[in-house]
Amino acid sequence: MKKQQFLIAVLLSFLVGNLNAQDGWEMLFNGKDFSNFEQLNGQATYKIENGEMIGISKLKTPNSFMATKKKYGDFILEFDVFVENGLNSGVQFRSISNPDDRNGRVHGYQCEIETSSRKWAGGVYDEARRGWLYPLTRNPKGQNAFVPGEWNSYRIEAIGPYIRTWVNGVQCANLVDGLTSEGIIAFQVHGIKNVEQAGKIVKWRNIKIKTTDLANTQMPVDKDVPEISYLDGQLTNKEVRQGWRYLWDGKSTSGWRGAKIETFPAKGWEMNNGILKVLSSGGAESRNGGDIVTIDTYSDFELSVDFKMTKGANSGIKYFVDPELNKGQGSAIGLEFQILDDKNHPDAKAGKNGNRMVGSLYDLIRAENNDSSRGKNFKGIGKWNNARIVVKGGHVEHWLNQVKVVEFDRHSQIFKALVEKSKYEKWENFGRLPAGHILLQDHGDEVEFKNIKIREF
Repeated sequence: MKKQQFLIAVLLSFLVGNLNAQDGWEMLFNGKDFSNFEQLNGQATYKIENGEMIGISKLKTPNSFMATKKKYGDFILEFDVFVENGLNSGVQFRSISNPDDRNGRVHGYQCEIETSSRKWAGGVYDEARRGWLYPLTRNPKGQNAFVPGEWNSYRIEAIGPYIRTWVNGVQCANLVDGLTSEGIIAFQVHGIKNVEQAGKIVKWRNIKIKTTDLANTQMPVDKDVPEISYLDGQLTNKEVRQGWRYLWDGKSTSGWRGAKIETFPAKGWEMNNGILKVLSSGGAESRNGGDIVTIDTYSDFELSVDFKMTKGANSGIKYFVDPELNKGQGSAIGLEFQILDDKNHPDAKAGKNGNRMVGSLYDLIRAENNDSSRGKNFKGIGKWNNARIVVKGGHVEHWLNQVKVVEFDRHSQIFKALVEKSKYEKWENFGRLPAGHILLQDHGDEVEFKNIKIREF
């Protein structure tokens, strides 16, 4: 019986391969051997049964990858996958394994395969590089596409900087990123730490790829799936249609001034290659160049800012700022998205219950990650992170690297009570102004900003 099943599988694979070849598709995996692949990094077991590629988890070995020997640039990839509950996996694409870089550690884009409760299967992770690029926290429909315990159909489109994924016909990721344009494709068996996970399997079948006539084969983009772009200094066509614009042009002081002066600070800030840097002055708050604010004021908006901290740094992005409230020493007054090195700056232990840590509404509401089982989605010191602030009427959200960490109503009685118990209680109508300036803080530590963009509602 097993022999008959194997022969049937081989015959079906041959027929499907011939059919696909007629419209430009080719089988990436022939279902018979690994002649076009090589195993990289870990020592998990890979085998072939009934035309399927099977990976088996193994203790005390790092992530394992069955990788193509050939590199691919623009392509559309389709496959079916089955993964046992509790096992994490993924498919690398446009990825790199260089013997001179961390002994060949595979790094690059990965389409997530997982069965955890956070439901990020189909999202895009940057393996061993920048972490999560497209978690599914902003795409609830995509979160429910993957069905644990069953075969799931995946589709990955990588065409220019546009990377899109589908699971079972539902679009999951809509990513724009130009860091890597070509690389290997690899099928991952994740490293495990628990004995209970040993021997669990992930299986792939019907693995096919297309590299020509891609424009005529693309899936329609779901308008409800948010586009997340990592392009530097460049808006996508969709962002332009949605009304996004740069709040800082990447090269001049246009649109900005000092919070307590009418001109841009003569010292304390640097601009170079699209990066706006506040310089270190020993941690003194607003004692060097001082805070900078937008000349215009804003009410309902979505703001996106990339920031990078040095060790022990403290800074912030403030909104609904009224520079007239505090003309003395210290920072201008407004709601604040906290930027802080939680591990090395003492302010992380001040305040109440962590409400001064990165992503928090400073001194009022602690940043919490309710969408991931692996803690707050912070990429680390010396790496670029993204702050996203959304304001619609009284409703306000803080997002850290595309994961929501704070949500509140600034017109509510609860918010008013929080203010009355904070350092802001002496400022009348704090956080409830109809409009205000946006501020980047000089807290005496070196912090960099880029891609400062906004759209108004």
